[in-house]
Amino acid sequence: MIKVGDKVKFLNDVGGGIVTGFINKNTVNVEGEDGFEVPYPIKELVNISAPELNESTTSPTVETAPEIQPEPDFLEPEGEIINGKNSPEFYFCFVPNNSKNPLNAEIEMFLVNDSNFKLLYNYSHLKTDEVVAVKQGTVKSNSREKIDALVQEDLSDLPDFGFQLIYFRESESTWNEPVVKKFRVNPVKFYKESTFRSNSYFRKNALVLQITPHPMQPELDKLTQDDFKKVVKAKEKADLPKQKERKRSAEETVIDLHITELIDNTEGLSNREMLEIQMEAVESEMNLAIKNHVKRIVFIHGVGQGVLKQEVANILQRKFKKYYFQDASFKEYGYGATMVILRKG
Repeated sequence: MIKVGDKVKFLNDVGGGIVTGFINKNTVNVEGEDGFEVPYPIKELVNISAPELNESTTSPTVETAPEIQPEPDFLEPEGEIINGKNSPEFYFCFVPNNSKNPLNAEIEMFLVNDSNFKLLYNYSHLKTDEVVAVKQGTVKSNSREKIDALVQEDLSDLPDFGFQLIYFRESESTWNEPVVKKFRVNPVKFYKESTFRSNSYFRKNALVLQITPHPMQPELDKLTQDDFKKVVKAKEKADLPKQKERKRSAEETVIDLHITELIDNTEGLSNREMLEIQMEAVESEMNLAIKNHVKRIVFIHGVGQGVLKQEVANILQRKFKKYYFQDASFKEYGYGATMVILRKG
């Protein structure tokens, strides 16, 4: 009889490991010293933990070996319950293994359940013509689960990230609506060390994106239409100066040329038409920066296939020959931006 936790050796192969679970009544998962699990037939394993349970090959008595019963399904604990964690707070997190140079190593992706609910999830990659389900499962209350990972090569064709979530407790007084959320993350973010910050969920710096709305959202939904318009208008006024201050100053102007940052809807536009919009933005922003005596301007174009970067270089050489340009700070933008020097000192 073999059970979970037994140390075993392979009968007809080199190696062995620890039994971590049953696939069916004839096959188990064995974790080797390298940390990888492999499926292996039970009849081809030797139990080192309890050798007396191994079938004897020398016994003259012919008996029908009792059928090996699989261990009962592992029952996952409910997870930690914490006072005050009664709001459905779920987060999508990017955690670089090297926070100083994020794309020098793998960026792990986690689903964080920061609540007393049990969470069922379906995580997908969303592209223009398809939806690819990547992983499904359960996240215990007040815990997290790794669901994906990124490396630098993935950024040239980064999908949107989609979540379908159901959350519940064993005993509820209300019915919780499922949560559906889509994220579009600008690839430029992954080139910036400043994107990843200290947080409550990981010892490493991370980019933390909230999946569920703010706990006060139900109260906002109760506002009258007029009140809601006032809230939105006030928010826009509060946000506008911050955005201009962040992107424009006498020292430096930063312009993100990704098409989704320039226009709200790209439906029906060809690649050529979108490129023309981007080049118009380069020309108009250059003229504006020169007029306002800005010291330098940075155009974020991303890496991709290098087409947008080359087009930026072409228009600068044709229409703004007197100004020197070069790759922008690698620490801030990687290879994804071009800086133009408009004046010295």
